[in-house]
Amino acid sequence: MLIRRPPDIPSSEITDESAYLKRREFMQTAGGIAAGLALGPLLPKLLNAQTETTPYEAVTTYNNFYEFGTGKGDPEKNAHTLRTRPWTVTVEGEVNKPKVYDIEDILQRFPAEERIYRLRCVEAWSMVIPWLGFSLRDLLAEVEPTSQARYVAFETLYDPQQMPGQRRAVLDWPYVEGLRMDEAMHPLTILSVGLYGRMLPNQNGAPIRLVVPWKYGFKSIKSIVKIRLVEEQPPTSWNISIPHEYGFYANVNPEVDHPRWSQARERPIGKFRRIPTQMFNGYGEEVASLYSGMDLRRFY
Repeated sequence: MLIRRPPDIPSSEITDESAYLKRREFMQTAGGIAAGLALGPLLPKLLNAQTETTPYEAVTTYNNFYEFGTGKGDPEKNAHTLRTRPWTVTVEGEVNKPKVYDIEDILQRFPAEERIYRLRCVEAWSMVIPWLGFSLRDLLAEVEPTSQARYVAFETLYDPQQMPGQRRAVLDWPYVEGLRMDEAMHPLTILSVGLYGRMLPNQNGAPIRLVVPWKYGFKSIKSIVKIRLVEEQPPTSWNISIPHEYGFYANVNPEVDHPRWSQARERPIGKFRRIPTQMFNGYGEEVASLYSGMDLRRFY
């Protein structure tokens, strides 16, 4: 299933990723990933997809992942120390059936599909990425949330030996994030296990990460080891660190500036021209109803 969201991503805003369009090379890549991701009937559709996106090289070398350094190139240089097997994800809290998932079990039981989402970062740059993943709500349905589950809290691996950036007090480790329950259950919210038909590179959040396309990129927590359903709004790393700059919701809103720069325009990676930032990152038709009646300047 090829999902292009939002539908108005113009070709002028997107850069070809040549390796992705070379059929022979992509077939080799997809053949390798098929065993790990259990793509099933999706695979032929991926092979035939003629998709224009941000270059793979840019997506995998220009990253925010402070566990491996604060520079944009640090994760690609340093993330080789991360061991993604074995790996488990614990789902607990306000659920009737808490469970510890092995990553291989996740890959087999939740078939991945390709979703082309724009990722907008708070530093006013953006990318368009073909993620491989599945709706978070599919996994949450298995553990049967109780009536007390109002939020979903996420936690990244904490292991300073594997993640050298955690040896510095840049943030209060481990990295944590959260969503309201209706945000987590929205079909656009996915757990990603790959991109460009390949397994997630370490620097992009391997082996499993969150992607919430209408929010700033820091909400899409990487290398998840724990998901906890809770009644109260959970703490989030950047809100803990700099609460006057980073709120809980982090919805893309061009009318709410970061205290140190404007959010009204963005620069697609690989382009020199800045473009206007769209409300909810262009996904307003799908998600604006989640925030009906809320003051989005206050709840930023």
